[in-house]
Order: sequence, then C-alpha cells, then structure tokens
Amino acid sequence: MISREEIEKGIAKYPIFEYAFFNTDELNFYPNVRKICEAQCPQYGNSWSCPPAVGTLEECRQRCTNYKNAFIFSTISEVKDILNMEEMLGARHEHTDIVQAVHREVFGKDADVLVLTAESCEICDVCAYPDARCKYPEKMYPCIESQTILVTEICENHNMTFLNGHNVVTWFCLILY
Repeated sequence: MISREEIEKGIAKYPIFEYAFFNTDELNFYPNVRKICEAQCPQYGNSWSCPPAVGTLEECRQRCTNYKNAFIFSTISEVKDILNMEEMLGARHEHTDIVQAVHREVFGKDADVLVLTAESCEICDVCAYPDARCKYPEKMYPCIESQTILVTEICENHNMTFLNGHNVVTWFCLILY
C-alpha cells in the first residue's frame, strides 16, 4: 500500500491547494444528498458518474467503506464571473487533468483505489447512459456527492478551505485507497 510520504512526494509537482489524509471510518453518508441530486442536478439520471448509475445508497456506502484510507485534495481556479456557470465549469479542465495525473502517476493506474471528484464526468459530449456502457470507465470518476458524502463536512473536519474568495472556484478530489 502506498504511504502518506509517497503520496506527498508524488503530489509535490502539481498545483494542489490543500490536502488532508484521514480514515474512511470518518466518512458520513447522507441520504438527503441523493435527494438534492435528484431534485436539482440536471445530470441525475443522465450520466454514469451520477445517481442512479453509481448505485444505491447502500452500494455507495459499501464501496467507499471497503477502503481504509482517504486522501482529499483541492485545486483552485480563478474566473471572471463566478455566476457564469459555463465559465466556471470550463475552468474545471485543469482540475480534471490533475486528478487524472495524480491517479495515474502517484497511485498507479492499476491501483485499487476509488477516485471521486467534482461535478459530473465531462469526457463525452453526450454520456452513453443509460443506453450503453461507459466508453471510458478508466477515466470516468464519479462525483463525490454522488456517494452521498458532503465535501464541506470533510473540509470542516480537516481545516481545509471551501470558499477561497470572490471569483475563485475550489475543486475537490477524494481518493479512497
């Protein structure tokens, strides 16, 4: 198993804003997060990285708690207008590239890890869900909230900053290993 020191050494070359390590037994799962996804997110039922494609609440909990260790990190992006959703989501590409690089180069592409990240997958212009299998399962990372985990709670528990100023977007990645 990869050590904390190896992870810290491996991430040093990336523009990671903050990070923390903790045990997965600290994770809390909130069924109401799934209800918010269903009621408010346009990706609900339209992406392999979101509910219901990611599994039931119990399947998500079981999948996450099968791992012992958790590593969360954040990156930040500055945008001209935080209220411009298109601009904000466009700024996510750098974060996604960093997530993929950390997964591949720090943990190893074949490592037994669960990588969860911000927002719904954006690899394909139109997701194959539900008509066909995911075209890129090795690159598709479910969103953290899809597992009914609150990023804000993890931030509060580990002294990480969630809000970093006007027109600054904070992106998160949670890797369970």
